[in-house]
Amino acid sequence: MRPQWIRQLFIFSLFFLSTVAPADLPSIIEKIKPSIVAIGTYKKTNSPPFSFRGTGFVVGNGTRIATNAHVIQNAESEGTLIAILTKNSSGEAQVREARILSKDSAHDLAVLSIEGPPMQPLRLSDESSIREGDRIAFTGFPIGNALGFSPVTHQGMISAITPIALPGNNTQQLNAKLINQLKRGTFDIYQLDATAYPGNSGSPVYNPETGAVVGIINMVFIKGSKEAALTNPSGITYAIPVRFLANLVK
Repeated sequence: MRPQWIRQLFIFSLFFLSTVAPADLPSIIEKIKPSIVAIGTYKKTNSPPFSFRGTGFVVGNGTRIATNAHVIQNAESEGTLIAILTKNSSGEAQVREARILSKDSAHDLAVLSIEGPPMQPLRLSDESSIREGDRIAFTGFPIGNALGFSPVTHQGMISAITPIALPGNNTQQLNAKLINQLKRGTFDIYQLDATAYPGNSGSPVYNPETGAVVGIINMVFIKGSKEAALTNPSGITYAIPVRFLANLVK
């Protein structure tokens, strides 16, 4: 028969493990989805009135939306309103007006301010312990209108932490965008082994155990084929580290 103290230690250990065990991904996705919004422009005379541009997610005080700067590029020049498509408490789709609050073009980030009551914000990670090999997930609207506006989740890992400016094999591969990036200075971004798609731009990349955001989907190579992997790489996704967004939100 076991001594009483051993039995008590065993019971306490079971209780402790049950309280610190990481949440499963389905539960995390359920918490993440209400904070994911579709970003586009809205004009009553257009058909359809809402034109999808990319993904965003709620941050800060609940009235702020994070996304990529390229998602809202020139969005106000056509006389249309920037808007987000989300769901109300009854599950019905609703459009809410938004405006550009701040933008960081160097890191392809933007923060919008939305009208109406606050939504549930996502927590930003402190990013201090992010390493290659860490598991991640991201949720957004791949291919947007074609698949409908139901948030879709992919998962994978951080396959590399690498400088954003990719080296060119020769001077012919230099372009204005790359030259401007080199002038501004390079910074490290996350390369993911999970494939994003057009429409995923602005999707939060998060820890699948805690839901804390570690990055934002920025770009993906989807062109080419297996036979052209060297000249036209495909299926490689990049994300901007969350620290740059944290600075912008502040």
